[in-house]
Amino acid sequence: MKATGIVRRIDELGRVVIPKEIRRTLRIREGDPLEIFTDRDGEVILKKYSPIGELSAFAKEYTESLFRALGHISLICDKDQIVSCSGVNRKEMQDKSISQEIEQVLASRQSYVYNKGQGRACPIILDEEDVTYTAQVITPILVEGESVGAVLLLSREDATRMGETEIKVAETAAGFIGRQMEA
Repeated sequence: MKATGIVRRIDELGRVVIPKEIRRTLRIREGDPLEIFTDRDGEVILKKYSPIGELSAFAKEYTESLFRALGHISLICDKDQIVSCSGVNRKEMQDKSISQEIEQVLASRQSYVYNKGQGRACPIILDEEDVTYTAQVITPILVEGESVGAVLLLSREDATRMGETEIKVAETAAGFIGRQMEA
């Protein structure tokens, strides 16, 4: 385990403050849920909780189905990283932090559509240097009105355009996943 050199005391209510530097590095925001684990050595482990991460096997099957049906790169992300991807090398995307632009789409709770020559392509992963997508649909997954992730359909082929079909498929997928999380 990596030592940070920061020591904090537990207060009378059993609380401990996670230093700002660590929260910023790990992208932990006020209100974010954390899982608490212990191990055999008596260590207490805090892990950022991802409700979509709990559905990772389901998300994998869903992205594979979307890719087979539409032929577009298909991704599902939570508020921090790509949880599942199909149609692209997993090492390229899987478990990578999402870009600030994707975070803004999530915050807007509105679908984002890009086609080459109309607007600007949205970088998908953090610090993505060369955005090569020619078409994109990014639809937030909403649970009880809160954005918890997104369904993304992407293409790198020049002739591809995202139209009503892709938008409706992404919205349907996001709605279905959101309902699965509410159940």
